Amino acid sequence: MNWNKWIRQFHRWVSIAFTGSVIATFIALAQEDPIVWISYVPLLPLALLLFSGLYLFALPYLAKWRGGRRTAREA
Repeated sequence: MNWNKWIRQFHRWVSIAFTGSVIATFIALAQEDPIVWISYVPLLPLALLLFSGLYLFALPYLAKWRGGRRTAREA
């Protein structure tokens, strides 16, 4: 599998995990005696989404930069 496709697939699955953790956090905090540390659970998937999302965001710009550099070198 291509590296970019792997990152994209990883980003999709982590987004599902993040959504589930946020829903679980809302349910846990709605209880009568909530566990406060449960509010930190979504932070790990959110950090992973940040890094993979920044990589995916930069991909088109890196492709343009690499493509422009190659054509300049060939000319």
